[in-house]
Amino acid sequence: MALLKDLCDLRRVVRAGGYSLCGLKAALRNEAAFRQEAALFVILAPLGFWLGRSGVERALLVGSLVLVLIVELLNSAIEAVVNRVGSERHELSGRAKDLGSAAVLLALVLVPLTWALVLWERFSGGG
Repeated sequence: MALLKDLCDLRRVVRAGGYSLCGLKAALRNEAAFRQEAALFVILAPLGFWLGRSGVERALLVGSLVLVLIVELLNSAIEAVVNRVGSERHELSGRAKDLGSAAVLLALVLVPLTWALVLWERFSGGG
C-alpha cells in the first residue's frame, strides 16, 4: 500500500521537477562550460535529428550530446561540494575535481566518435 501511495504522490514529483529546473537554471547562470555545451546542444541536436535515419541513429546522435550535459552537471556538482568543504588545497579535493573533468572530457570525445560512426556509412556509400 505504501508503494502505491509513493507512486501516486504527484506533489513529490512536481517538487522534484522544480528542483531539477532550479539546477538547470543555476548551471546556465553559473557554469560557463555548461553554457557552451548547451549552446552546442541547441545547434547540433536538430542536426542529429535530421541526419539520423532511424530512431536508434537519432538516439545515438542526440543522446551523446545529452550525455555531455549530464556529465557536466555532475562535474559541476562535485566542484561545488569540494569548494563548499573548504578553499585550502588538498590532494583529494584536487583529485575529485580532476576526475570530474576527465569524465567530461570522455563524454566530449564520445560525441565526434559517435557521430562519425553513425554517419560513416551514409557518406562512404556503405549504407
